[in-house]
Amino acid sequence: MLNKSMITNLMSLLLLVIGYCMQQNTLYYIGLFAFSGALTNWLAIHMLFERVPGLYGSGVIPARFEEFKASIKRLMMEQFFTKTNVDKFLSKEMASATNINLEPVIEKIDLSPAFDSLVEVIMNSQFGGMLAMMGGSEAIQPMREPFIEKMKVSITEISQQEQFKNALKDELESPAMMDDIQITIEEIIDQRLNELTPKLVKEMVQDMIKKHLGWLVVWGGIFGGVIGLLSTLI
Repeated sequence: MLNKSMITNLMSLLLLVIGYCMQQNTLYYIGLFAFSGALTNWLAIHMLFERVPGLYGSGVIPARFEEFKASIKRLMMEQFFTKTNVDKFLSKEMASATNINLEPVIEKIDLSPAFDSLVEVIMNSQFGGMLAMMGGSEAIQPMREPFIEKMKVSITEISQQEQFKNALKDELESPAMMDDIQITIEEIIDQRLNELTPKLVKEMVQDMIKKHLGWLVVWGGIFGGVIGLLSTLI
């Protein structure tokens, strides 16, 4: 299926070919610069998710797989499963509950730090310099809301596992309830995260943000075309 990245590349290449065949320098340079800009940005997006032999810094997301998992765990333990949050929830809803629904609580949690961590990992990598030329971290800000929604769904799925629910219930009568519950939750989170593979993480992030990054290809083609036009007028 054609997408905006492919359409931009094809249109700029078509202008390049038409300009060359008709010996129209204006069309030729517009197409040449537009194709160069669009192709470069497309390659930059591709390099986020895939290793390209000979291109240092490519495949940054799979390469930072362990950092990504650590950031997710730290976010969940420090912002969601804190002693205060667990205590409030247990005292209000779980003392005699048979069905546990954490979704209303999850909806109130600010997951923006998770996205900020992902942006920081990318910008601090070898790939950050290339992104800086395309607008820096601001270029990927449109991905914030899709990322947060996906994270909330993932956290909700973890909280609905029977193992998770049973672990919380079993620990209610323990003298060291809070410490034990947090340790149990951490173990479950570790187990769940250990089931993830670099491929799954790459696909998850790719599905969320790649369609938004496609606009970098479009704007690369547009700005390249404008530069090509100006070059013929100078």
